[in-house]
Amino acid sequence: MCVPVCCRSEANDLALRIARETTGHTEIICLEGAYHGHLTSLMEISSYKWQNDPEKWRGKHTILAPAPDSYRGLYRDPETAGQLYADEIKKLIDEAHSKGKKIAAFIHESAPSCAGLYTLPKGFLKAAYKYVRDAGGVCIADEVQVGFGRAGTHFWMFETQDVIPDIVTIGKPMGNGHPVSALITSPRIADTHDAVSPSYFSTFGGNPVSMAIADAVLTAIEKENLQKHALEVGSYLIEKFKELKSAYPNYIGDVRGQGMFMGIEMIKDGVTKEPNKELAVHLHMKLKSDYFIIMTNDGILDNVMKFKGPMVFTKENADYLVKCFGEILEDY
Repeated sequence: MCVPVCCRSEANDLALRIARETTGHTEIICLEGAYHGHLTSLMEISSYKWQNDPEKWRGKHTILAPAPDSYRGLYRDPETAGQLYADEIKKLIDEAHSKGKKIAAFIHESAPSCAGLYTLPKGFLKAAYKYVRDAGGVCIADEVQVGFGRAGTHFWMFETQDVIPDIVTIGKPMGNGHPVSALITSPRIADTHDAVSPSYFSTFGGNPVSMAIADAVLTAIEKENLQKHALEVGSYLIEKFKELKSAYPNYIGDVRGQGMFMGIEMIKDGVTKEPNKELAVHLHMKLKSDYFIIMTNDGILDNVMKFKGPMVFTKENADYLVKCFGEILEDY
């Protein structure tokens, strides 16, 4: 079942409401560095916004799990990290149960964006979903920044983890920036929610203009083969940035991502991996002022250059971006 709404925040707020009312539980597990929207209910679970002031913003029912970052996180072996990060969620569930608290949901971006633009380690979601569902909770995939073919290999990024969420939220990319979004869930969850909760109503959700725009976007993605294009050009760009990393191993620590979603982590030293926020800010400003390229820095430490380019981005565009990036590093 699909519920059309107007923005990511509306979709994610509704997802939390459905999770709590269908399970009768309260606790929400989220990931360190996550961002899910600007409403109060979502700020409470978006530690990207309050990592420096958790006492003020962190919700009393928020359970914060370690960021499953295989480059800078607790576990860094790509072959074992997924299960180990999932086990951290199991520990948090057990701790909550020991205090008489029950899990309503685990919400996650299918590839964390604001936290540093990395893809999830192999097997992480499959193991984490089992732990959450065994505890009576539901699993919510936030596809706002990574859905609609951006992954290249799949239309939805969660598919790369071989899982099916209980609830999926999507944002304004559904309308290529137009304010249209949606929540998607199973008939079972929708029917359970309808039986225990007041009906949900959105004044502009599903209006004819927004639906026509969303339909046009989906048609363009299909007819113009933009998912395949994202895979081809994204893979090309990742390889080009990896070549640049080899040339500047003490400036670029990691190049990661998939399709038209990637992060370039800036460092001060290739051995210590000390983050280099100053260089990231310098790149952001010089790309904009000297080359008219908008590429900002992000991440928990503000040292990751983020690329989420338009789906029509070409290999020629990729070559120019890497060339400009390299010239700035050369002069740094």
